Amino acid sequence: MREIMDYQVSQALGNFTHRYQQHWQQITGHAPASRALYGVPSPCVIAEVDEHVYWQPCPAPDNLSLDGVERALDLQLQPAAEAFYCSQLAGDMFACFHDQPLELLQVWSEPDGIRIQENLIGHLLMQKRLKLAPTLFIAATESEQTLVSLCNLTGQILLEEVGRKKRTVMAENLQEFLSLLTPRTTA
Repeated sequence: MREIMDYQVSQALGNFTHRYQQHWQQITGHAPASRALYGVPSPCVIAEVDEHVYWQPCPAPDNLSLDGVERALDLQLQPAAEAFYCSQLAGDMFACFHDQPLELLQVWSEPDGIRIQENLIGHLLMQKRLKLAPTLFIAATESEQTLVSLCNLTGQILLEEVGRKKRTVMAENLQEFLSLLTPRTTA
């Protein structure tokens, strides 16, 4: 069952990434670009021009996993989290979920995979201290106080206020959430 879920989430992420690339090509005439990732090594880089990096997704290395998060917290993660963060390398992608603008977080390189794990551990430890149900962030919003997260208990996608119990269900699962995203080219 876990392999099916992994495949469905990986497929939904791949489909959104493809739609994102097509959107960029249609609007700008080129591949997705990022100023923030300029000069940061990644197998995704296809060109660097005028302080922008142009990128395309590529398969994640076999050793990329969230095992460090599970070991550090003695916590089994939702299979969807592993599929989301470990199936591809890509730049972060701008999108809208209905009227909610967001930036879908991605792993850019192997070292970035370690940074993501460290940040997830910090996020989960804060939630544990505050006695909140564990979530794994998957997207940033325009507010630094609000994240889009995967609930580790239910698998639902939540809009949550950092460090608070206020959470709104956005989608029943990550596959559904990804399928409902609309690509954007800018924040």
